[in-house]
Amino acid sequence: MSDDSTTTEQLPGLAALEALIAVETETVRFADDIAASVRSFLDGLRVVAAQASGGQAVSLLLLQISQIALTGARLGVHRDFAPRDEYQPDDGPDPDDIDELRLQLANLLGQLDTYSYVFDPYAPEVVEGLLSDDLTSIAADLAVGVRHYEAGDVEEALWWWQFSYVSSWGALAGSAMKALLSVVAHDRLDVDLDTTQELALVEAASAVLDSAENG
Repeated sequence: MSDDSTTTEQLPGLAALEALIAVETETVRFADDIAASVRSFLDGLRVVAAQASGGQAVSLLLLQISQIALTGARLGVHRDFAPRDEYQPDDGPDPDDIDELRLQLANLLGQLDTYSYVFDPYAPEVVEGLLSDDLTSIAADLAVGVRHYEAGDVEEALWWWQFSYVSSWGALAGSAMKALLSVVAHDRLDVDLDTTQELALVEAASAVLDSAENG
């Protein structure tokens, strides 16, 4: 009786096919993770721009930009993705609300919108930017990848997200995050000690009164 069992060692073509399928599956999973993070950022940015108050805006924007910066770092350390075609396929027009988003962010940030930063630390030159422009540019870059992803072109989406991170939105995200963190730091640290102690006493007194009223 013959033994019909085979192994991947006996069928090198099968082993190569299984390895290719494993790589493609891992790529799709990675793309799904990146797409989820990108969509969360885009949705969150729109919600903050449309609904946040001035007092909430900076902290919420700092949270959003920090999260997408981590996503970019994952793309940056990953192996280079290659586009399937020599020329990028048409991804359609930018989202209709991009200009509206820019105006909403500018109005929300007010005087905090304009900031200065060093674009390249190894060739230092201080330049001036607008947070509303930079955040909107990041959103526009990310949205291109989303359109490729939703069209089923995972390789193109990953290539675009990675390429645009290294060439454009990664630097903008870093500069915006530094500016927003600076605002938070000044807000938290530029308070004199006497004022801080006075606020603590007021809060303690209020807590005692609340406790007495509820008791």
